[in-house]
Amino acid sequence: MIIIDNALQKRAEAGNPVKVAMIGAGFMGRGIANQIANSVPGMELVAISNRNVEAAKRAYSEAGIEDVKEISNVADLEDAVKKGGYAVTEDAMLLCRAEGIDAIIEVTGAIEFGAHVVMEAINHRKHIIMMNAELDGTIGSILKVYADKAGVILSACDGDQPGVEMNLYRFVKSIGLTPLLCGNIKGLQDPYRNPTTQEAFAKRWGQKPHMVTSFADGSKISFEQAIVANATGMKVAKRGMLGYDFKGHVDEMTSMYDVEQLKELGGIVDYVVGAKPGPGVFVFATHDDPKQQHYLNLYKLGEGPLYSFYTPYHLCHFEVPLSVARAVLFGDAVMSPLGAPLVDVVATAKINLKAGDTLDGIGYYMTYGQCENSEIVREQNLLPMGLAEGCRLKGDISKDQVLTYDDVELPQGRLCDKLRSEQNAKFAPSKSLVIA
Repeated sequence: MIIIDNALQKRAEAGNPVKVAMIGAGFMGRGIANQIANSVPGMELVAISNRNVEAAKRAYSEAGIEDVKEISNVADLEDAVKKGGYAVTEDAMLLCRAEGIDAIIEVTGAIEFGAHVVMEAINHRKHIIMMNAELDGTIGSILKVYADKAGVILSACDGDQPGVEMNLYRFVKSIGLTPLLCGNIKGLQDPYRNPTTQEAFAKRWGQKPHMVTSFADGSKISFEQAIVANATGMKVAKRGMLGYDFKGHVDEMTSMYDVEQLKELGGIVDYVVGAKPGPGVFVFATHDDPKQQHYLNLYKLGEGPLYSFYTPYHLCHFEVPLSVARAVLFGDAVMSPLGAPLVDVVATAKINLKAGDTLDGIGYYMTYGQCENSEIVREQNLLPMGLAEGCRLKGDISKDQVLTYDDVELPQGRLCDKLRSEQNAKFAPSKSLVIA
């Protein structure tokens, strides 16, 4: 989106910056704060909320902003924003309710809390940019329904692989090809990794072990590819995706897929471990016009039938502000569900589990997530990975067994369960009347 830089520059010159607030001030949140403060003219990060307010202050401090006001009510927040100041608070809902804020960046990584944040922002007609594939992949479709009714943009963000994939997908479509595969390049996939095995790596990069584990055990990529599927209309070729190990260049992978199968499925999402150039994303697409096929061959994309397009990097927090600008200035979502979910992420036992166990969260010791087509999830009553935390097991579960709703007792009173039920009802397959 090359036009974004000029649009933001005009806002800067007019003294009318896009005013954004952020909820979550962890590793990625601190990067976003630094990026907006120091590299994005025409945008101001006016408020940060974190359950530990010192982390919010740290995010500002690392960005070079020290004059920060701690607030505890909407009036004080609105006053700070009006005066061009910066505010921090433990109460995320204040950011959702306050006037003068154009958009919310949601960087919580949590599902239940994230659901409350997004719904509150929607209720107060604020655009929401989510860096939370877990939330999107669990109840994104119903959140989009609420956002549409309120007239606001609900969007995933650029920089994360799903957003980069979507940019590439849109580009490929825009030049007349038909995308049939959206892929993600990984360096490691081991479903049995846990916070203990990943502790050293996490410490090296200043991240939390469970976050690092969610990448290593496949849960994260499952959520990321699920939201790509739901935004493009694609499916998965099998539970868990194909997930080839391949050490060559991604261009060489076009012959590994059956084009007719891809077409029959309406396209698929997938990942590959070890391919070059990594880390990055790729899109494989076809073109039906022999004349254009000739040109594509001339331009070194080969003879087809699959043509390879790739982006060899994803820059995470660097690109998040551009996602905000797209929503606020152009009404353009980087990515959001088309409608009914097509791919879900289902909870799978990482170890043998016992009756009475209470399941831990994403990236921990007990479960990992796998992509599955939503029609099968409905038919088999499978438990979404995003809802597994806090569930109590009714019986023993074997390692690698996929959990169902019948296997667990859900925690009481969760908004995420309520919204998931709404989503299931909203997008339930219509039953045709059979006349004898």
